[in-house]
Amino acid sequence: MLVDLLDEAAGTPDMVALVSAEARWTYAELDWVVSERADKLRDQGMREGQILPIPLDATADAVIQLLALWRVGVTPAPLNSRLTQAERDSAAQALSGVPSEAQAVLWTSGTEGRPRGVAISYRNIAASALAAEERLELSHEDVWLASLSPAHIGGLALVTRALLLGSRLVAVGPFDAERTLGLMEGRGLPEGATAPVTHISVVPTQLLRLLDLSGDAPPPETFGCALVGGARAPTKLVERALAAGWPIALTYGLTETTSQVATAPPGLTVRKPGTVGRPLQGLDLRIGDDGEILVRGATVARSYVGVRPPDVVAADGWLHTGDLGRVDEDGDLWITGRRSDRIVTGGVTVDAVEVEEALRAHAGVGDACVVGLPDEEWGERVAAWVEPNGTGLLDLADLSSFLRDRLSGPKLPRVYHVANGLPRNANGKVDRAAVRAAVARAGS
Repeated sequence: MLVDLLDEAAGTPDMVALVSAEARWTYAELDWVVSERADKLRDQGMREGQILPIPLDATADAVIQLLALWRVGVTPAPLNSRLTQAERDSAAQALSGVPSEAQAVLWTSGTEGRPRGVAISYRNIAASALAAEERLELSHEDVWLASLSPAHIGGLALVTRALLLGSRLVAVGPFDAERTLGLMEGRGLPEGATAPVTHISVVPTQLLRLLDLSGDAPPPETFGCALVGGARAPTKLVERALAAGWPIALTYGLTETTSQVATAPPGLTVRKPGTVGRPLQGLDLRIGDDGEILVRGATVARSYVGVRPPDVVAADGWLHTGDLGRVDEDGDLWITGRRSDRIVTGGVTVDAVEVEEALRAHAGVGDACVVGLPDEEWGERVAAWVEPNGTGLLDLADLSSFLRDRLSGPKLPRVYHVANGLPRNANGKVDRAAVRAAVARAGS
């Protein structure tokens, strides 16, 4: 059932709920502003039961718009503002068969194909917020930065989690590393906001930018946690953040699971860098015979939108994530790759993530993406887009020698494309289709 989120929020009327660059609203003031916006939406013809594709950024006005749509009874399908008109039209055409329980429709990243809508219910949203509260020991005193677009499940869950738990939400626009560091220090906040940002949710690329800009200085003592997800955090990045004294929580999640599946709080990340910890409360997790991560529980959505069959969960009762992992003796999960990232060359199965980690271990490599290219003799060739580390030209002969000491022959890249600007999609994840096209041109 569609829920007016402010009716469920834990904040008391006089607590600060939302902060922009120019103003701030208590929960009571936000309730009034949302009611006023809802009345305007009704005057514009918005009616209960409608499904609305709408571009949203991480701004206070977007948060108010989202809450007002829910107050009217409209199910929003947030779209990233960076999408082209053709992509927006495609999403709108896919909005058929949305179940009545949908609080929102979110889109899978589309890294390897056409995006699919996922119908997220209020039950999913509430379960996710409560599970994150327990795992990260969250409180009313937390000040979250809306560092991801609400069109991304991590961004939507950030907004709903902050409000449902009675925290403060700072929403000042798309992520900017310099501004984020300032907000963490209490700069750039309007009068009455009273506290610096204590929590952020970022993808690995954003964390890298923060470390680069800060010169690997530790964050302020008031800063509690950087929740890092959306893509697998490279080992070198995790080690760098920990060495700089950043409290980071590594998390693994999907749109279909309303954000987090498993999260390693900062203390565990320090003890076991790389693990994403145990599943959150209310979730069961197991590893299939082929290494695939399977999940079930309260945060798992029931339906896809605009595709057949619509079921998110398979006939065996589990969500088959397509991700690969292992669970260690302590019950902590480690992500090892994606099934679709496996490359079969000459009958040997190569894990792209393993090759990427080996590439990133070289001092001259800043980042890397590994894909398979069709090959008549071997089935596939291992190919890599490599970003230099900014220290000068990358010596490929030296890099190849470095890799031969770490990887067996079939895992060594046969094609290299060396360039900055590793392509990423609207959610900050590497666009493997674009990488594959570029390295194919380099190898032709």
